[in-house]
Amino acid sequence: MSSQSPSRKPRVAVVFGGRSSEHAISVVTAGAVLGAIDREKYEVLPIGITADGRWALTADEPERMAIENRKLPSVSELADSDSGGVLLPMEPGNREVSYLEPGAVPKALGEVDVVFPVLHGPYGEDGTLQGLLEMSGVPYVGAGVLASAVGMDKEYMKRVFQSFGLPVGPYVTIRPREWARDPGAARKRILDLAGEHGWPLFVKPARAGSSMGISKVDDIGGLDEAIAEAQRHDPKVIVESLLSGREIECGVLEFEDGPRASVPAEIPPVSAHDFYDFEAKYIDSASGIVPAPLTPEETARVQELAVRAFDAASCEGLVRADFFRTEDGEFVINEINTMPGFTPISMYPRMWQKSGVSYAELVDRLIQAALRRETGLR
Repeated sequence: MSSQSPSRKPRVAVVFGGRSSEHAISVVTAGAVLGAIDREKYEVLPIGITADGRWALTADEPERMAIENRKLPSVSELADSDSGGVLLPMEPGNREVSYLEPGAVPKALGEVDVVFPVLHGPYGEDGTLQGLLEMSGVPYVGAGVLASAVGMDKEYMKRVFQSFGLPVGPYVTIRPREWARDPGAARKRILDLAGEHGWPLFVKPARAGSSMGISKVDDIGGLDEAIAEAQRHDPKVIVESLLSGREIECGVLEFEDGPRASVPAEIPPVSAHDFYDFEAKYIDSASGIVPAPLTPEETARVQELAVRAFDAASCEGLVRADFFRTEDGEFVINEINTMPGFTPISMYPRMWQKSGVSYAELVDRLIQAALRRETGLR
């Protein structure tokens, strides 16, 4: 339980940046979240994690965290110091955060009541940070250790969904040891996938987001290069067959009475891009259609599947679930994102805006859900 004094406002540490290839998008997301937190209701402590893993104090200046002229922001540009580090408490019951400069006495920064992690990708969205916070007994926004790990690893995410009867598309996983020892056998499994379901194939890092490292491969000639590109982000690679149809997304948010689904959105084909890649999402501002032009029955089906995916992976707080509506009218779940982007053009807040939940209310509900939640096993 929180040790918060009744005489002060709850203190929210917004943690962002991180060591993954999605560092810059995390900074952009943090800027939007910091700008939306009600300062009459909460105190805020911005903590940035640099690309090399240093926890830094940063200025509370959301306007410096946006993409400017296609230039991506970084924590190192926002840090108060190029050497100091933030220290989290390591024992349950202690919420005191401190700051240490080399050769100096640690400086107390005060207690933190809840952490709002807006880290994307490995070393933040994958259960690692969540495990650290569980060890400390500090409440935090979003999915726990297991759900975060499942939501990050596309292979095990699909395995969990299949075990709960959720529809997933055809895929194969290529592990690093297999590719190093017997690439011929790995290629054969990929060619078998293509032989059964056709080209093109999508080659992806198994544990990355924001469409980082993804390649569309039209024949075997581009396969090795695509795997090398995926392995720049993750040594484990997943190869998926093309699912022809419409891309549909749906948000899930934890309310007092349980998870609810937003109106769905549709991601239309982007003419300048082969698929909805990083540039389309964050640089060229590809716009989704909210709400998606679906029948009431189709909308209800997507919302049902999104909540089922939320529950199947034991999620908490929030999830964005991504689907394909195939040409025969079925919905296949592609993946979930346990910490979807909160940039101004991100689909998750846009879907909830159209569902009657403003951006500021969305942020507040996530913080309140985290403060209500017991720490430890639950």
